[in-house]
Amino acid sequence: MSATANRPQTQAQLLPRALRPFKLARLAILALALTGASCLSGDLSSQRADSTESPTALPAGMPDGINASFLDEDMDVSSYVERFEGESRAVYAERVAIADSLALAPGDRIADIGAGTGFFTTLFDARVGAEGKTYAVEISPQFLTHLEERARKEALRSVEVVEGTMTSVELPTASIDKAFICDVYHHFESPKATLASLFDAIRPGGELVLIEFERIPGVTSEWLLEHVRAGRDVFRAEIEAAGFAYQDEIKLDGMDGNYILRFERTSQQAH
Repeated sequence: MSATANRPQTQAQLLPRALRPFKLARLAILALALTGASCLSGDLSSQRADSTESPTALPAGMPDGINASFLDEDMDVSSYVERFEGESRAVYAERVAIADSLALAPGDRIADIGAGTGFFTTLFDARVGAEGKTYAVEISPQFLTHLEERARKEALRSVEVVEGTMTSVELPTASIDKAFICDVYHHFESPKATLASLFDAIRPGGELVLIEFERIPGVTSEWLLEHVRAGRDVFRAEIEAAGFAYQDEIKLDGMDGNYILRFERTSQQAH
């Protein structure tokens, strides 16, 4: 699933003017001072480099190739329908309660980020109606095809399938009232850029709803501890840093292994 930025070029440094002759002692002092300044400059440059995110580096703790299977042109969608749409999966079993908790109304505009097989997309379509809009955003070629076929077969009147990227949800500015991200945020390979694109897409005062796996050492399974790069505190901090204000936690029965957090899109993006 799934923002771009251009960085200004640095100006070339000016050449130093020629030094006038000094006594030997003064030259020695000057040489020491210049050497110290050069070392300090190098240290500061190194610190700046360390604090600047690499555009290609994965977030800390994210497994390599976490999205590889979804990007495979030969991915078997039917296997994911069976896996994602089973009653043993909490978010599927509680899908109606989750959709109801969003308090959608006819005419609302919502984006299902990482829509997958589309079971939430269909529920959103029923709630916003033909006068509303449901964007089903995906990066997986096979899921995109599946979503288009499902929307056509089920006559989903509000649905528009959108191909996102690793850095952007590819939605127009202020085009949605709510963004819904279910068990997908930990797959964001460029969370900062993707959140920036979401901030742009959500109208001021709109909402971002996050559903993610609990990640508690000693409680959470070893597979999830390796698969999900961070816990709720880290994810919440990243979303708040992108300009969203935490509102509350939605608590539903049957969701013990997941948490649901609601954020409001503020009027000004964080920098």
